[in-house]
Amino acid sequence: MSAPTDIMHDRSARYSLPAVVLHWVIALLIIGMITLGYYMINVPKGTPDRGFYFNLHKSFGVLAGIVILLSIGRRLRHAAPPLPASMPAWEVRAAHWGHRVLYFFMVLEPTTGYLTSSFNKYGVRFFGVALPHWGWEDKQLRELFAGIHYLVAAVLVALIVIHVLAAFKHLLVDRDGVFQRMMP
Repeated sequence: MSAPTDIMHDRSARYSLPAVVLHWVIALLIIGMITLGYYMINVPKGTPDRGFYFNLHKSFGVLAGIVILLSIGRRLRHAAPPLPASMPAWEVRAAHWGHRVLYFFMVLEPTTGYLTSSFNKYGVRFFGVALPHWGWEDKQLRELFAGIHYLVAAVLVALIVIHVLAAFKHLLVDRDGVFQRMMP
């Protein structure tokens, strides 16, 4: 097993600074979006606060979607650093598939949010700038996409918890330097 300090000094075993920055920006955006999303649904309808929080959520959702796509684009051009040879094959496969599933849901969440808003009269505003509707006023479709959006959020929360637990397992139990690969 390699010591974490070896990973800290071995650049080939760590993610690049742009990858690290994208990872943590996405993490902060997603945590903020989930927190805001669960808060705003309890704000009374017909109040200015509700509109403010929904528009803020939509703006940060679009921003998160853009940053997630940038991260995927970057990842397609740059291979991830190798995992420690000490990791069992099943754990390596689980890590690869776990990241794919996590990214799938990270793309699905802002997409379903955008679709939800595209089927109402308000649409999506990106920090005040109206973005194109992908639909029309349709309560049934809006409710369908809203339900999917909420379900995807719940799955995303579960995936994030698993991701964080796995990271801490590498830090505290395995002590194999995997956690440090994504630290600045």
